[in-house]
Amino acid sequence: MKLNQSWFHHAVLMGAALCMGQPAWAQSPYPNMELRSLPQALQDHYQKAKPEMNDKSHCAAAFDSHTDGEKMVFRCSIYIKMSAEGERRAMRYCEESRKERKITAPCKLVVER
Repeated sequence: MKLNQSWFHHAVLMGAALCMGQPAWAQSPYPNMELRSLPQALQDHYQKAKPEMNDKSHCAAAFDSHTDGEKMVFRCSIYIKMSAEGERRAMRYCEESRKERKITAPCKLVVER
């Protein structure tokens, strides 16, 4: 019994260490995309929002076209106190706008790597 408990505790500690070593976006349950893969217009929106963002802020985007502004959506959750809530809100705002604009591509969190 003692051996099994020791092994279990070791496994839990190793899992925690692995999670702590990953960036926040790697632990997110939401799909993500790199900033550089966004259309230029959405990258510009990100750069405008960035000065007001903190480490808990998140943005999400979806697009069916790299040139048609009506087929792009970009939404952020900036003034937020918890990162997970920022992710949820950014995704929710993005999904609402995506459905309104009838964009077929899924919303994804935007990450800088």
